[in-house]
Amino acid sequence: ARGEEESRRLCVCVCVGCCANIVSAMFSLCKTSTAETAQEVVTPAPTGTMPTIAADMPRQTSDYTHGVRTAQDERISPERALAKLQEGNVRFVSGAGTRANFDAEHRQALAAHGQNPIAAIIGCADSRAPIEILFDALPGDIFTLRNAGNTLSHAEGSMVGSVEYCVGPLGAKLIVVLGHTKCGAVMGATQTMLASKKAGGAASEKQTTLDKLLAGLAPVVQQAQAELKGTESAEEIAAHAIEVNVFFGIEKLLIYSEPIRSKVKSGEVQVHGAVYDIVSGKVNFLGQHPRLSLILGMQAGLNKEEAMPEAAIGA
Repeated sequence: ARGEEESRRLCVCVCVGCCANIVSAMFSLCKTSTAETAQEVVTPAPTGTMPTIAADMPRQTSDYTHGVRTAQDERISPERALAKLQEGNVRFVSGAGTRANFDAEHRQALAAHGQNPIAAIIGCADSRAPIEILFDALPGDIFTLRNAGNTLSHAEGSMVGSVEYCVGPLGAKLIVVLGHTKCGAVMGATQTMLASKKAGGAASEKQTTLDKLLAGLAPVVQQAQAELKGTESAEEIAAHAIEVNVFFGIEKLLIYSEPIRSKVKSGEVQVHGAVYDIVSGKVNFLGQHPRLSLILGMQAGLNKEEAMPEAAIGA
């Protein structure tokens, strides 16, 4: 009987010891797994990697007083404004936009405190190139001006004057002239120019306002064709003319407007060109005009043109 009792105690001790060892092993395994999991969570992404899907993109957080940009927020430099547009386009392309975050309180804030846009953008009226959307901008962010072909070939007063208002009373420090691929106005101007050359340069006696707009883009198309060394393909000429037209617009804006030219000359305001790809959604920023210093030294052509009718009346 004593032998059976000792055997029973020995079995209990062995079982307890085995259980302790099992629990200890399980605890060690859990601890190791937890540490590995934590390590996986906090491991940073490799330096220089770009987000590839919408879920990886950081959502825009507002640092504005009222959650939306108003006149109570500080004005920002042209460099920072350009960076914000670039960041917004990255969000748009990746599908991580924040435009849905605009609500009734934001509308009330803009109405009560006024606007304070970061940039004036001259773009095309093409319905496939919605400026605020492709920069993932909210109301109050961008002062938008649009016409067919984002053109300034005729010193359009509504466009030039509106930009002067934006960089003047509203205090924006950045102007962007934005073209886009597959532009119908530029293609129309290209076809008109090529048809005119075939007809020996004869112009129609009756011109619509659209005809005059397309004719105003003729120098752009001619320059594009010359740079392509005589290419006769309308598609190739028009594709290159889109970028030429952007810099043409910058040049005309600076020549026509003394207030804008003065602000650019002082460094207070910058004027950049860009082209929006309607297929990829990406905006290619072209920088400032390559002949900026030369343009800033010119006299304002608009002022001279305005003086001519007065001289005629006086005579």
